[in-house]
Amino acid sequence: MNLINEEITHKTFGEGDIVDQDESSITIDFNEETKKFVYPDAFGTFITLKNRDTAKYLQKIISERETEKKELEKKREEDKERQALEQQLRKKLKNNKIHKSSQIVFWLDEEVQQNVFTDWQMPSGKVKSGKNKGELNRPSRLRPNSLCLLTAKKSDKPETERQILGLYMVSETFIGNLSDDGIVPAHEEFRIKLTDHETENMLFWNYYVNKKYPHRMTWNSGKYRYFENAWAAQILKDIIALKTDEEEIKVAENFLKYFCEMNALDVDNIPEANGALKQ
Repeated sequence: MNLINEEITHKTFGEGDIVDQDESSITIDFNEETKKFVYPDAFGTFITLKNRDTAKYLQKIISERETEKKELEKKREEDKERQALEQQLRKKLKNNKIHKSSQIVFWLDEEVQQNVFTDWQMPSGKVKSGKNKGELNRPSRLRPNSLCLLTAKKSDKPETERQILGLYMVSETFIGNLSDDGIVPAHEEFRIKLTDHETENMLFWNYYVNKKYPHRMTWNSGKYRYFENAWAAQILKDIIALKTDEEEIKVAENFLKYFCEMNALDVDNIPEANGALKQ
């Protein structure tokens, strides 16, 4: 907003004219001397514009800047709190033994596929049989270091062609065995949905292997199963290699870095995938 030549009144120095202006300051001529003031902070506190319409418009600009400033400060505080919480969780995880298979893979049916990438949460379901039938099937191993892998298989395709559709870190405050509703919520930042083309190149059985029966590729029952931390790192590493968009590559790299920090893995020494399809 151009304020040069506008007439003003200063609480201490009296009347004057604005003779110069830049993004952060204004210079005012008070006849006998000129003084520089911070722009727009000085308005409303020390300086008043004589033109009411100009003053009204300037006040609108100042109000908008104040709102933006408050929102930015709020975001900084939220980021600061989140980082402090993540640091506490990393310290806690470091002091406790990390289960080598604390990641989870879900089998997505068609109904869930329609909602999961909007809601970014997964229900763990209920126990299907036994004395606990009908009770919540809590994913007890899950902690803030856990990743949720989302997979699906077309009805006319064999199990060997199960595809990875996406993945997310669990919320930084989630503890599986303390869950009241069996819902596994996603971390606010670390989430990836793959494109249809990308899913064709990300087959689940390239990474997962039953070590007792390494050539067996079956998933006959159960909504989810656990898998090794190193396998999840391999998946993230391959997603990075698959991506072509610079921004998406950066997102995946940050995801991998965070995952490795949370699971005490060396991001520079991730072994090559050696799942059942590669046996």
